[in-house]
Amino acid sequence: MTHRSGKHPKLTNNEFLVMETLLNFHGALSAYTILDQLRESGFRAPLQVYRALDKLLEYGMVHRIESKNAFIACQCPDDKSHARVAFTICESCGDVSEIFDNAFDKHLENLANTNGFVPRKSTVELSGFCSTCG
Repeated sequence: MTHRSGKHPKLTNNEFLVMETLLNFHGALSAYTILDQLRESGFRAPLQVYRALDKLLEYGMVHRIESKNAFIACQCPDDKSHARVAFTICESCGDVSEIFDNAFDKHLENLANTNGFVPRKSTVELSGFCSTCG
């Protein structure tokens, strides 16, 4: 596992287990769902999960899906840093996919700059139906 700088961070056991759980699930998971899945690994309190998620967010290894109050492993190829990220979220099956598009990133930046704003970070969440459910 690498984070956005391309370096391998030294993960604690809890961070590793949380990351592994997210990587093994196709979609977004809430902290409480992660906790339930890791109880047999010694997790007892939500704070254990939240601390691990905070570090994984800091490393750029996971994203928070605001509309679902859930988390997903970063799917960005080549571990490239991206301040602007977009997701498609299926309203039927719950599938969440990260979208990669440099033109989209540049367009968002240009829109902000046109209004005299310098963006630091943005997240776009598109709700609808995936090709399977559509």
